[in-house]
Amino acid sequence: MKRVSKALAALVCASLLTAGLTGCGGEKSADTIKVGANLELTGGSATFGISSKNAIDLAFKELNDKGGINGKKLELVVADNKSEAAEAANAMQKLISQDNVVAVIGPNLSSSVIAASAINNGAKVPDITPMGTNPNITVDPATGKTRDFNYRTCFIDPFQGTVMATFAKDDLNAGSAAILIDNSSDYAKGLAQFFKENFVKNGGTVTAEESYLQKDTDFKATLTKIKAGNPDFLYVPGYYQEVGMIVKQARELGMRMPIAGGDGWDSAKLPEIAGAASLNNTYFSSLYSPDDASDINKNFVAAYEKAYGSKPDVFAALSYDSALLVAEAIKNAGSAEPAKISEALAKINGFQGVSGTVTFDAQHNPVKSAVILEYVDGKQALKTKINP
Repeated sequence: MKRVSKALAALVCASLLTAGLTGCGGEKSADTIKVGANLELTGGSATFGISSKNAIDLAFKELNDKGGINGKKLELVVADNKSEAAEAANAMQKLISQDNVVAVIGPNLSSSVIAASAINNGAKVPDITPMGTNPNITVDPATGKTRDFNYRTCFIDPFQGTVMATFAKDDLNAGSAAILIDNSSDYAKGLAQFFKENFVKNGGTVTAEESYLQKDTDFKATLTKIKAGNPDFLYVPGYYQEVGMIVKQARELGMRMPIAGGDGWDSAKLPEIAGAASLNNTYFSSLYSPDDASDINKNFVAAYEKAYGSKPDVFAALSYDSALLVAEAIKNAGSAEPAKISEALAKINGFQGVSGTVTFDAQHNPVKSAVILEYVDGKQALKTKINP
């Protein structure tokens, strides 16, 4: 029986060591630190996740080429959330319970981050979303308390909605606006709410509020209703897939007013869907422009173009910064223990990234500037920069 017991014990030890756990005479000294990425690699928002993965890979390669963090190399473990909230929760569970990551980057979609937040908070593993802008990501609406293990690299919807309301009123001289939102998206509903509040507060009139659902393809009946109100401006804070079709169909109906939205527009696919000509006189708010003249951004753009053959979009830039922030927190914590990494993230102050300076406030949100980008013949151009 002793031989059998010893054999079983050896087998258990081998299993524990393979999993990177402690026990049976000591802790295995791993030479890598696993960081998870919960991203939209397939589904309706796949371009977001692909840009994010490219940028995180680039950041980790640069860091590892310099020796890694605290003497260890960073290893990226990726899970595809298929651009769906339920799948994002499943992906978070897999990354934490099966892959044993010490921190997670992503998702990008607000609904997906919120759906997964109970899992990473329950496991006390920090998650940082590059582009999830809904306020409820870092603050529990039921209690008003900050979620201890959720962070973001982007600004939040109230600021983004306010920025576009101000731009529409002051720069485009719009006295009236119609709003068309994706009713299945927390992100779109949040932007619409704050746009409306600030546009009306500034003296504007909302002529119509209409909605659609993700994966809808025919918007002409709704757009015809909006057109009847003759608004000066159309606000569509959705994601590029539906936005492209909405813009195309609006122009086909003779709607020539400015059309605008949020950072969910930022995809190389948008001009393909809408058509370059249809996108003229359209605008979107964002956190980043590849045309920013800072040295850190120039170096990032050059490295990204060399690696992937195209300029980085906002999802790439914010994901690159997210990766660097996680690495900085691991370094400052002097540990790969998730709770200590989270504590170090909360203390980050004045971190310089390609998308701007990051200092987390008490609700784990960075205070950052916004940019307004304009489409001119299918190409993005920096229109203006707005500080908080």
